[in-house]
Amino acid sequence: MTDRGEIECWLTDMDGVLVHENHPVPGASALLEQWRDQGKPYLVLTNNSIFTPRDLSARLKASGLDVPEDRIWTSALATADFLASQAPGGSAFVIGEAGITTALHEAGFIMTETSPDYVVIGETRNYSFEAITKAIRLIVAGSRFIVTNPDATGPSADGPLPATGAVAALITKATGKEPYVVGKPNPMMFRSAMNKIGAHSENTGMIGDRMDTDIVAGIEAGLHTILVLTGISDQNEIDKYPFRPDEILNSVADLLEPGPIESDEI
Repeated sequence: MTDRGEIECWLTDMDGVLVHENHPVPGASALLEQWRDQGKPYLVLTNNSIFTPRDLSARLKASGLDVPEDRIWTSALATADFLASQAPGGSAFVIGEAGITTALHEAGFIMTETSPDYVVIGETRNYSFEAITKAIRLIVAGSRFIVTNPDATGPSADGPLPATGAVAALITKATGKEPYVVGKPNPMMFRSAMNKIGAHSENTGMIGDRMDTDIVAGIEAGLHTILVLTGISDQNEIDKYPFRPDEILNSVADLLEPGPIESDEI
């Protein structure tokens, strides 16, 4: 097990770790500042594929957290990175928002409805029955089925919304084809994030608030895993799983190192 003092690079989840319902978690801003001051490479990760890094950077800034867009890694970016390595200059039919379409464009992909290499399902607030039908027909005809993240529901002010995983399940039922899911808990997302910042698993820490995505993926990627209790997990939730994080902390504030003690006294 890596000692926390040996960690040179950090990956951290966003919602439930740094922000909670658009409010910064106490200690989050100071931790980001500590990493910057120490020159430690870091990335903020999210399974949300709706937004571009620029959108998310602005959202975090509005919450009081300064995270440049190049410090954000989304399941959309991880998906585009994976597909570009599999089929450089390939084509895709996409159901999703700017997060995934922008990432695929920047990775050199062509968007098409005519015999695409891939059908890519991302998060959207406007699922269209017509688009889902098109996706089903293209997959049946041979396009490969990719999903940005497995989350079955997403939050809203009125209660849960069906999310990417739920729509993917509908398409799987109709086609008999299981998708390849790139986002957490696939450790692929962590590996691509580490590649982006030149990190290695032996000296990288992962901070998350979910046992079933952040922690299991961190363990499978060989990272030092830290579960914080500011999101959805509590001890009862932790006890349900056959694996354990390396550390359980109340919040990211517990990762702050004491500042230098100024001594004026003689």
